[in-house]
Amino acid sequence: MSLYDLSWRNMKRNFRLYSIYFISMLVGVVIYYTFSGLMFNEDVVAAIQNKENYKTSIFVASIIVFLFIVFFILYANSFFMKQRKKEFGMYLLYGMKERQVATMVFFETLFLSTISVTSGILIGGLLSKFFGRVLMNLMHYHDEISFAFPLEAIVSTILLFALLICIITIQSYFNVRRVQLVELFHAKEKMDKPLKFSMPLAIFSILLIGASYYTITIAGNTDIWKEHFKETLIATASALIVGTYLFFSQFSGWILQKMSQSKNYFNGNKMLWISSLRFSIRGNTVNFTINSLISAIIIFAVGFIAVDYAMKGEVVKKEFPNHIAFSTQDDRTQKQIEKIMNDSHPIVGHETITGIQTEKIQNRKTYYSYPEYYSEEFYLFPESQLNAIVDLREVGKKVDVKDDEAILLTRGIDEPTKYKKNQPEITVLKDNSFRIVEKIRYPLLSIPTIPGGDTDPQPSVLVISDEVFERLKEDRTISSYEIYKIEDPKTSNDVSRKIYDIVKKTKGAYYSAYIDMYSVDTESSSLILFSVAFFAVIALFALASVIYFKQLREATEEREHYAILRKIGVEDKVMKKIIRKQLLFVFLPPLILGLVHSWYLLYYTVILIIKDLPSLTTIIFSVMGLYVFTYLIFYVSSTSIYYKIISEKNTR
Repeated sequence: MSLYDLSWRNMKRNFRLYSIYFISMLVGVVIYYTFSGLMFNEDVVAAIQNKENYKTSIFVASIIVFLFIVFFILYANSFFMKQRKKEFGMYLLYGMKERQVATMVFFETLFLSTISVTSGILIGGLLSKFFGRVLMNLMHYHDEISFAFPLEAIVSTILLFALLICIITIQSYFNVRRVQLVELFHAKEKMDKPLKFSMPLAIFSILLIGASYYTITIAGNTDIWKEHFKETLIATASALIVGTYLFFSQFSGWILQKMSQSKNYFNGNKMLWISSLRFSIRGNTVNFTINSLISAIIIFAVGFIAVDYAMKGEVVKKEFPNHIAFSTQDDRTQKQIEKIMNDSHPIVGHETITGIQTEKIQNRKTYYSYPEYYSEEFYLFPESQLNAIVDLREVGKKVDVKDDEAILLTRGIDEPTKYKKNQPEITVLKDNSFRIVEKIRYPLLSIPTIPGGDTDPQPSVLVISDEVFERLKEDRTISSYEIYKIEDPKTSNDVSRKIYDIVKKTKGAYYSAYIDMYSVDTESSSLILFSVAFFAVIALFALASVIYFKQLREATEEREHYAILRKIGVEDKVMKKIIRKQLLFVFLPPLILGLVHSWYLLYYTVILIIKDLPSLTTIIFSVMGLYVFTYLIFYVSSTSIYYKIISEKNTR
């Protein structure tokens, strides 16, 4: 029999074991190809406004995705090889050379990889439409996405996974070389000894976690964070890590020890699953700790990015409230521009505002926290025009200004202020001074934009009374602006580009459009959210798989113990209950602790700070819910396959 035939027979004989490894490889290919395929999908690229930024971001993200996949598949292969140690030892005992065993493993890897890469590319191509549509929805674009199999994505997937196959082959070869024949004569693996659990250390673990939580809760109000940020951050993180480790190695073990000393320990099946868990605590502590901490990081990262994505739309809406605004044009040009808008995005409302342009005022630190973000010259507008814009936008409060009073309009970086005393004075137009009675966040003329994402300093605006404005406008430089409200401004990219080209034919003309910044911010935040979600899926899959593979190995080792239980009359129904309780303890504590860690981080760094986002808690709980649901799938799958493994010997 050739090595090729032997490899094929092995795969057919151990289909279950090979299927686990195959699924791991298949998931990796599907995720990578789906992700990289988006970079070359012509429909997606055509819809994106900032194409170069998109391709660069996707390329970097796809490399990170691949590195995640490499780690995950190498771990899966390591588990796969450990499960076959005795098999390899038997081949060596029968006279096969290490090189021949390694060649046989290479053939098996090649078979599985060829099937998984081919299937993964096919499935990834079929999923490309779905994920492309998801990305478009995140960006609020309505372009149609078709099924696609970009050649560039196929080639890159094949080349990278060919490299991975080489790495797996090398790893497998060294695993074969480490196989000792003496292992064949020691069928039983050495059992983990039960740890001795300390009540003081168990309590100390709770104190450490509690102290780290408390430090997180005071992050925004105390000098310790402001004056010693790095030191406090390191101390908090260290306390959380050590506390989590001791929680699993000491506290959970101490609880199990107390349960084993209870009066009803021998009632029902409690003794069976508790004793098994006490012996496995040592081998699972590190896995539990890493699982909880990384789960917390994943949930926090996805939750934070999801909230940031939701907030970006609100921020852009506040900072760029004018759907389209530009310097007034001549009648013919004005009609041409209005026709462009009405052809695809009908005009809902329109106002013309007129302001007085002042001389440059270089020292503006008295009025703005960040004067570099505002123009040096000020523009004076009458209160009636601001109130008309409030009616047009249906957002904001109308103002009432008297005599020499003025209201300063700012953007989000400046805190709104109402001056009752020490009102700042500003002198404009030589001998004309005004008392600033209030600073409000309400851009009348928002930041000038350029389709594609660039901006200029925002015009500095003072709102004065109508009477004073009428008196001052004589013999002054008057600037007039058109403010338009249109239907569905989120899809007006093409309209903005056309109008911008027309308006900018006049040197120094003002132009600002909501869509210019909305598309840039939405595309960037959508890409980040999309990428982080993919990273989270891979990391979650890898973390859950670590526990999953660990339980499969333990199931194989404990097959004889369950066979003994059957012989003494324990029913299958009871054994399934034992397995469910045992694995519940394995999956549930890391999940719960990870959720609690992430909740504290999200609550005190996001929820308490961002209070005016209606969908905030919905976003956070949705992220947590998806995470719990994924873990539930792994738990149910693990209990099912665990039972099948411990039943195998009796069904042959």
